[in-house]
Amino acid sequence: MAAHSLSPPLSRLLFTVKYVSLHSRCCAVHSKAHYSTVYNPNEKTFDKILIANRGEIACRVIKTCKKMGIQTVAVHSDVDSSAVHVKMADEAICVGPAPTNKSYLNMDAIMDAIRVTGAQAVHPGYGFLSENKEFAKRLAAEGVMFIGPDTHAIQAMGDKIESKLIAKAAKVNTIPGFDGVVKTAEDAVKIAQEIGYPVMIKASAGGGGKGMRIAWNDDETREGFRFSSQEAASSFGDDRLLIEKYIDNPRHIEIQVLADKHGNALWLNERECSIQRRNQKVVEEAPSTFLDPVTRRAMGEQAVQLAKAVQYSSAGTVEFLVDSKKNFYFLEMNTRLQVEHPITECITGLDLVEQMIRVAKGYQLQHKQEDIPINGWAIESRVYAEDPYKSFGLPSIGRLSQYQEPLNLSNVRVDSGIQEGSDISIYYDPMISKLVTYGATRNEALAKMEDALDNYVIRGVTHNIPLLREIITHPRFISGDISTNFLPEVYPDGFKGHQLEVDARRELLASAAALYIAAQLRSQKVLGDQRVSTIPVKCTHWELCVELGKGCHAMEVTKSGDVYNVEVDGGKVEVIGAFNLASPLLPLTINGSDRIAEHFLTPPCLSHTLNSYMPEKVPEDTSSILRSPMPGTVVAVSIKPGDTVAEGQEICVIEAMKMQNSLTAARQAKVKSVHCKPGETVGEGDLLVELQ
Repeated sequence: MAAHSLSPPLSRLLFTVKYVSLHSRCCAVHSKAHYSTVYNPNEKTFDKILIANRGEIACRVIKTCKKMGIQTVAVHSDVDSSAVHVKMADEAICVGPAPTNKSYLNMDAIMDAIRVTGAQAVHPGYGFLSENKEFAKRLAAEGVMFIGPDTHAIQAMGDKIESKLIAKAAKVNTIPGFDGVVKTAEDAVKIAQEIGYPVMIKASAGGGGKGMRIAWNDDETREGFRFSSQEAASSFGDDRLLIEKYIDNPRHIEIQVLADKHGNALWLNERECSIQRRNQKVVEEAPSTFLDPVTRRAMGEQAVQLAKAVQYSSAGTVEFLVDSKKNFYFLEMNTRLQVEHPITECITGLDLVEQMIRVAKGYQLQHKQEDIPINGWAIESRVYAEDPYKSFGLPSIGRLSQYQEPLNLSNVRVDSGIQEGSDISIYYDPMISKLVTYGATRNEALAKMEDALDNYVIRGVTHNIPLLREIITHPRFISGDISTNFLPEVYPDGFKGHQLEVDARRELLASAAALYIAAQLRSQKVLGDQRVSTIPVKCTHWELCVELGKGCHAMEVTKSGDVYNVEVDGGKVEVIGAFNLASPLLPLTINGSDRIAEHFLTPPCLSHTLNSYMPEKVPEDTSSILRSPMPGTVVAVSIKPGDTVAEGQEICVIEAMKMQNSLTAARQAKVKSVHCKPGETVGEGDLLVELQ
């Protein structure tokens, strides 16, 4: 059959196309960050700052330092030696091997790096040592400025028990609960019974969703106590826990505060952070659709009251839970730069990193409360290397074989610390980037976010963009009807991906057919000319069969210029596109509407043809074996060969990217063999335990 002619038996398509929509696609190149860093050469700050962090937040701090004329020092583990933040900094020092306790939490090595480089100040970013009072004390002892609050505020607000008592004294609304340290699992059960279920068990130190469990009964309280204390010890070096009443179906809304060393403090409006999985935020926006001006002011004023109560000086965040009647309760205060700070920068125009540096040097705030605006709307999507089809996101590791940020679009900001070729490892947080869009209105910001997600190319690791896109286009999210239970309520059986309706399926199939034909026609040419010198037979009509899922769809295609008319599944679809197959993104017009298709085009090959003759793989009996659902480290093995386990009984615990996951038995059985032990590193799909 000639390369340009496709007739029965019908050829099969060997590629997939991601169906996406496109809103008001803008061609202008525009990567404005939507915050202002105005360097005043007469306002002396620091000559050199060391950033005690990695990834996107280290890159974020370095960018502002460069604008302010400040030299930067990066610290890194051995596996991060080629990381983006290392390349961006003026100097870089290796502080140890990959495990965080030997590198980014290694205070001795970081202090040595400060001495060697002569850094005058340290910006800790978030996580790691950012809320560690001992680190701040060691810096102060050596005359090095900690760009953050003083040790008193870190200790007072970093301890959730003490912070709650201080909040009460400052007349800040608090959640009912036990104000002391919970010492044992049985103590936890007794306290939970007194408070009344459900309860929240959480680490006294730290945050970020680590060391937090919701318990609805005594057994869950015992289990939650164990896991929360283990995660807290692993993440923060402090296994103390507290218990408080769990407010069912709340919103998570936080207030950004900024204070100096002269008694001045401001609240920089709120951030809506209710879209979460496993108590970790996924999508944030500023402002919130839920707050009215009166509630906003009340929350802001209480946040400032708390900051002043501990003589806070720097940028910080006071988190609240808000119920359906707009009653709000203090949750915790993060004494550091928050992950989602970019959306506050977008609506206020302030560079929070710059403000932190100025405050650390002793300057007064440049603004009054009445100067703080809400200009427009900003939305942030946390792009993770995670499989969203597994518990809304289990970690994925690998190398970014192709990576393209959507910075060609206007009003889009991407805070990232990776590039094409970067490795996503088991040692650190799986965040790829923070994708931020800005608009004059919420609808405009949402449309920009949808556009940006559609134009984001990430290959080599599994990522959560499909879930992010479904969230921001869901009717409940668009209407603002959200809570911290949004994901389990909207997807009670877990996220299954985008469900195509009839018209959308036709458009996808037609796009796939047009793309296949474009690829076939291109393959006939060398450097733009036909492969043979003879005049080719011009083909304008094809009959194809396109596979989608397990179905095969017959169709007829006619082509005229860049226009493809496709008849499929009883309908007609017009596809217009130039099909530049060198780009992973293809702008198309389908039935008059603009679309962006991401293609993974594979040329026809013998292996695909022969694959149909291979025997069908028999599904594995997962009731008799336990495989690791993710790459990670075995923390504990609770059984041994010969033991009898009950259905739902814990078999082992896997820690991946600082989160612990309990794996349980699918049925009652006897343990046949154990293939793992504590301390071992396992990959996704590795056999852990066999049952008889």
